Amino acid sequence: MPRARSILVRFVLAPAVLAALAAGIAGGLLRAGVALPAGGAWLGAAVSAHAFLVICAFMGTVIGAERAVAVKRWPAWLPPLASGAAGLVLLAGRPAGAAWLAVGASLGFVGVNLVVLGRQAALHTALLLAAALAWAAGCLLHALAVLPGAVVPLWFCFLTLTIAAERLEMTRLMRRRQAAAPALAGILAAMVLGAALSGVQGGLGGLLYGLSLAALAAWLLAFDIARRTLRAQGLSRYMAVCLLLGYAWLFAAGLAWGGAALGLPLRDAALHALALGFVFSMMLGHAPVILPAVARVKLRFGRAFYLPLALLQASLALRLLGGGVDARLLAAGALGNAAAIAAFALTVAGAALAWRFGRAAPRPAPAENDT
Repeated sequence: MPRARSILVRFVLAPAVLAALAAGIAGGLLRAGVALPAGGAWLGAAVSAHAFLVICAFMGTVIGAERAVAVKRWPAWLPPLASGAAGLVLLAGRPAGAAWLAVGASLGFVGVNLVVLGRQAALHTALLLAAALAWAAGCLLHALAVLPGAVVPLWFCFLTLTIAAERLEMTRLMRRRQAAAPALAGILAAMVLGAALSGVQGGLGGLLYGLSLAALAAWLLAFDIARRTLRAQGLSRYMAVCLLLGYAWLFAAGLAWGGAALGLPLRDAALHALALGFVFSMMLGHAPVILPAVARVKLRFGRAFYLPLALLQASLALRLLGGGVDARLLAAGALGNAAAIAAFALTVAGAALAWRFGRAAPRPAPAENDT
């Protein structure tokens, strides 16, 4: 099974994930006003379905594969296979087929999380199930072409609830105030309600959604273990830096989302502070741990991991602070975002090679006087 899983991840899921991410980045660059060489019909699909590619085809597949590893049952691999195929079908010019594949993937993912909840009944596993249900609801609305205003907020609920659940699991042994868990449940319930209301009452739903994002950021900053591990060394400190930066961007995304709901021109800031500032910062922080577990790829952590993180933060600040006043700054920031993701991919590849060759290199023989 481990060998079969490795083959599945490396030669089936990885190409689909990379295609979805590359197409999503290309679509995002075009949306930001960056001129790209003609790429055929798939490029038009990448522009119109940017969110679908990044959230459903890319993130849905990555999270689905991570959950399949945890469940250790072969049917759990069907949802990530379906979501990965959805991205390829979309780029092949079949958006309706891709939408229904995503519905199937998300419903299958609900089933996987029911298994997880059955094995361990806890608040964080209940939140993982709620995240899967939010993804399924968004995918179903998308496939049926109804209540379009709720689709993207529900998809972001999928990512945000998943991250909140994983952070809650990591901090479950910490001493927290008795009201902390009910407060988190209330914040996340308000987020889902805001997402649903966005389909029928965009202003009210968007305002509630934005306030809940900001409240979640405050909760995470107050109770997450990252505040303690920031004083650690090596990978633990790097992860803490990624997490705390992500929480700051989550707070900014909440304010921008609420402002956009009130009519301010902050939609790009809201979407990308959440998607890039929060979600991708979380990905950069967790990848050195997740990749060895999912793809069986060992990484040697080093300071080079801070370079793409710094580039992501700087380019995102340029995009969100300057993009509203100068379209060239928006385009430059978007290019920097893409460069940060590419730099992180190269850093991971270099870390994998460093671990492999460092492990294979013979150690020098000790001197005669060494003990």
